[in-house]
Amino acid sequence: MAITAYAMGDFALALRELRTYRRISGSDDQIALIVDSERGMGRPDRALEEARSVERAALPTATRVALAIAMSGARLDRGETELALGELEIPELNPDLAFDWSPALFSARAAVLEDLGREEEAAFWQERAEVASAALGHGDDEELIIEDAYEDLAEEPMGIEIAEPEIAEPDNAEPDDTEPDSTEPEDAEKSE
Repeated sequence: MAITAYAMGDFALALRELRTYRRISGSDDQIALIVDSERGMGRPDRALEEARSVERAALPTATRVALAIAMSGARLDRGETELALGELEIPELNPDLAFDWSPALFSARAAVLEDLGREEEAAFWQERAEVASAALGHGDDEELIIEDAYEDLAEEPMGIEIAEPEIAEPDNAEPDDTEPDSTEPEDAEKSE
């Protein structure tokens, strides 16, 4: 629910649910979403405070990278562009290696460098983000089309017509005397 609320931009609900999850699980694996949700609520100072409340070295790599990106965004919200760049100076920032989190990290760095007016460096990191994304196969998935099936249901019958199965008669079956022979006309005697 928290992730859906975050994706929908309902940051108040996302924060409430993320904090509940954190309290119950004791896990900081969603800290980047908490920080970003605080940013979404217009509270970059609170976002940075939340980020500093965890031991970054204990976080999984992907979570640590996402947290660095969220903290960089909070610094940008405060107008601290140089510090935003500094938040992205982490060991995982290697332009020669690509991991699942690399395209987002490289793109974030490119965006901050562009804000600083360092266009050549920004272009380099954006190109590295695109190369990493291509190397990882991101964006290669076929486009998923979801159609509303309920519209068609109103026009079509609710069930499917099922034909009765044909039952084959055994080879040694005796002819049924109750049915007339198909080779003779039914009422031949009456017509004479």
